[in-house]
Amino acid sequence: MAKFVYLYSGGQIAETPEAQEEAMQVWTSWFGSLGDSVVDMGNPFSASSTVAPGGASDGATSKLSGYSIINAESLGEAAKKADDCSVLQSGGSVEVYEAVPM
Repeated sequence: MAKFVYLYSGGQIAETPEAQEEAMQVWTSWFGSLGDSVVDMGNPFSASSTVAPGGASDGATSKLSGYSIINAESLGEAAKKADDCSVLQSGGSVEVYEAVPM
């Protein structure tokens, strides 16, 4: 079993409190469907900075909005588990990376 990182990008924040609550319920339901494979539910990202050889600047170029870590047997299985992520329903995407043990 390997660890995989989900990096969430994009998507739209629901405009009304009711729509936000509904989106949170969809998110919670999807996460619940992952069961014991969840290693770290993760967190959304807030302020960011990009550090380059010339120094740091406000903001990140990747537009990532959060992360989670799961266990899966393969990259294909990890990607399949992301199929129903609510970020996808609001126009965003999920990048899936295998975390290489060191």
